[in-house]
Amino acid sequence: MAERKPIESWLTDMDGVLIHEGVPIPGAEAFIRKLRETGKPFLVLTNNSIYTARDLHARLLRMGLDVPVENIWTSALATAKFLDDQRPGGTAYVIGEAGLTTALHDIGYVLTDHDPDYVVLGETRTYSFEAMTKAVRLINNGARFICTNPDETGPSLEGPLPATGSVAALITKATGKDPYFAGKPNPLMMRTGLNAIGAHSESSAMIGDRMDTDILAGLEAGMQTFLVLTGLTTEREIDRFPFRPSKVVKSIADLVDRI
Repeated sequence: MAERKPIESWLTDMDGVLIHEGVPIPGAEAFIRKLRETGKPFLVLTNNSIYTARDLHARLLRMGLDVPVENIWTSALATAKFLDDQRPGGTAYVIGEAGLTTALHDIGYVLTDHDPDYVVLGETRTYSFEAMTKAVRLINNGARFICTNPDETGPSLEGPLPATGSVAALITKATGKDPYFAGKPNPLMMRTGLNAIGAHSESSAMIGDRMDTDILAGLEAGMQTFLVLTGLTTEREIDRFPFRPSKVVKSIADLVDRI
């Protein structure tokens, strides 16, 4: 087996790796601080499309994690980059929050419910039957169906919440049209992120807590992968998957010395 190049760039998931229910995971602050001190390119990724990178910077800073805005990459930003490459200056009907609408405004998209090029579905805590009905009718009339990510549930203090993937399944059932998912595990999110920081997959690593999104996306993008056991995937679940991470560690704290 060919020896991998030394890791020069790091990509890491946010929830379950750096933070858990609004609290930093031990080692996260030291990891981010060392990345910034060494000047190595890095990105903090999230499939959550609700918040802008500026919002997430502020939220992380309140937790003691100083991640610059330009080092945050969301599924909303990946979706906007994809649409800008596919159809610059297009139109979209959007179901989502500021993270998604801001990203689309920033690439010059017009948000409209009148014959849009795309229906773009992201996360929101207020999915409405009216909005979903409109999305179904627009897709049936020819709009292309795009989703920020395939996550079926999201976390909350009260328990799991239906997320983008669940609502996408409802719309697919009503239209017969499958969406294109821009976020993890689509390796496109990783590649556009790597391009944003001028990094190369052969010398980059992806850290995640989920085999089905983080590790799969990193693997398919050609990166080394590290699974941390502070999030969703447990050690006993790893062998259920037909692929493996490059290495399994207990937490982000175990990777500080690898930088």
